[in-house]
Parts: sequence; C-alpha cells; structure tokens
Amino acid sequence: MSEASLPRRLAAEFVGSAFLLATVVGSGIMGASLSGGNVALALLGNTLATGAILFVLISQLAPISGAHFNPAVTLVVMLRRELSAREGLLYAVAQLAGATLGVVVAHLMFDQMLLQVGTKVRTGSAQWIAEFVATFGLLLTILLTARERVAASVALYITAAYWFTASTSFANPTVTIARSLSDTFAGIRPADVAPFIVAQVVGALAALAFCRWMRPNPRA
Repeated sequence: MSEASLPRRLAAEFVGSAFLLATVVGSGIMGASLSGGNVALALLGNTLATGAILFVLISQLAPISGAHFNPAVTLVVMLRRELSAREGLLYAVAQLAGATLGVVVAHLMFDQMLLQVGTKVRTGSAQWIAEFVATFGLLLTILLTARERVAASVALYITAAYWFTASTSFANPTVTIARSLSDTFAGIRPADVAPFIVAQVVGALAALAFCRWMRPNPRA
C-alpha cells in the first residue's frame, strides 16, 4: 500500500480518471471529425490515444494510489485485503467524479453540449461476453505482471482489446457510466450500461479466482 495519505490517493484517482475519460471521449470526437466517415480510422485514433494516456497515467500515479481508475480493479484490491471497504468506496466515488468531469471537459474542448445522453446501442450477448473477456484479461494483466511493467502491459492490453473485443473493451464500470453521458463516437446508451457493468464485475472476480489458483503465493 502506498504511504500517501487517503486524500492524496483519492486526488490521484480523481485526476487520473478525469484525464482518462477526457482522452477516450476527446480522441473519439477528434477521430470521428478527421476520419471522413471511416470508422476504422476513427477507432484507430481513439485506440492509440487511450493506450498512450494509460501508460502515462499509470506511470505517474501508481506510486500514489495504485492507479486503479476502475472500480473493478478497486474491488479486486479490496478482496485481496490491500484496501479497506471504506477506502474502496471512496476510490469508486473519486473515480466516477473524475470520469464525469473528464467527459464534460472533452465536450467543452470540442465545443459540444456539456450535458449529453448517449444514444449508441451497445447490447446483446456478444457485447456482454466481450466485456467479460476484456475485464478478465485486464485483471490478469494487472495481477500477473511484474509491478514495474504494469503501466506498459495495461496500455498494450487495452490497445489490443479495443480491436479484438466486440465491445471495444470498456472493461471498467466508471468508464461505462461516464461514456453514457456523451452522445459522441465513444458513447453508450444508458439502458445498455447495467449489463456491461455486470459482465465487467463477473470478469474481474473470475480473474481474481484464476490468479489465486495460478499463483497461490502472490507477491507482497
């Protein structure tokens, strides 16, 4: 556990989540506006920006808060008894608040309506399976990778998962909720949020169980 005080750790989760969502939504808007209707090109721009910012944010903030930016990660850390329930709840609140601010700032930077509701349909068993797989793989990456390589590994994993999962790898309840507040390239309908979150949580718990079996004596 970091020696940083709880307020500093919460600030790190807030700022990191804000920059992550500003990048996800902002690069989606930029990609869609510059790609001339080529969705693959827009997604490529969205992917590269997201992978890059994850590497930077995890490198910067992991020594302070652990750089979760994701309630599914925080839940697993709590279940490993590395974070108390109170701290985990506060982490999740900071993550959601920061992510919401990041979406609003992205809208502001691109002269969009600040408050929006997503309309992009993302539903069906294929999408839910994809979110399970995306989150399972993300937690495996975090739990089984040497700490000094986690930033690069997570960034590369998400870059790949944008393309090999049908859902483009949300893999994060906070990201899912925040993206429902944007009717842009990266958006999602609010009606589709709950099944995504269920799949993400189940994927995270499955990854924790698998890692406990794979590595019964984890690193400190």
